[in-house]
Amino acid sequence: MEFHQIFKAAFHEPKKMAAFRLLSIGKVFRYTFFFIALFTVISFIRYLALDTVLFESTPELLKHGETIGWIIHPIAFILQLVISTFYIFVRVSIFAYVGILLLKIMKRRGEYRHMWRTSAIAMTVPILLTICLDFFPSWDSYSTWLTSGVHIAYIAAAVKYYPKLPK
Repeated sequence: MEFHQIFKAAFHEPKKMAAFRLLSIGKVFRYTFFFIALFTVISFIRYLALDTVLFESTPELLKHGETIGWIIHPIAFILQLVISTFYIFVRVSIFAYVGILLLKIMKRRGEYRHMWRTSAIAMTVPILLTICLDFFPSWDSYSTWLTSGVHIAYIAAAVKYYPKLPK
């Protein structure tokens, strides 16, 4: 299955999202790392363009930032990549556990590995929403709750199409 097909289905086709549980883990990782790269690049561009006041909090940090010079940018990019990777994988893993609870509540059959894949695909809209809300600081306190609710809604929509438990 092509990337754009997965991307399109992640927006409005919960039946296909449920079927994506059967995708290879490598394809799901590639899909997830695309969003990690997107998240990192946007964050790094914002760092370069807007958040240059990072070292102005104390005189010591400002002096240290000037001492490091140009090397601060590759270090910042790598740190942002590591943090984005950690954030997205932890988020997908936590919501996979929420999905397991939904499977039990809805009396559906599935394993954690299947739910992890579904959760990774279902994070498409919440991550894009997180990126958009990041540009509006007034929504900062609500963005986590809003995107979490959207993520759970997408997982719940996909869980409806998991196979039922045998009676």
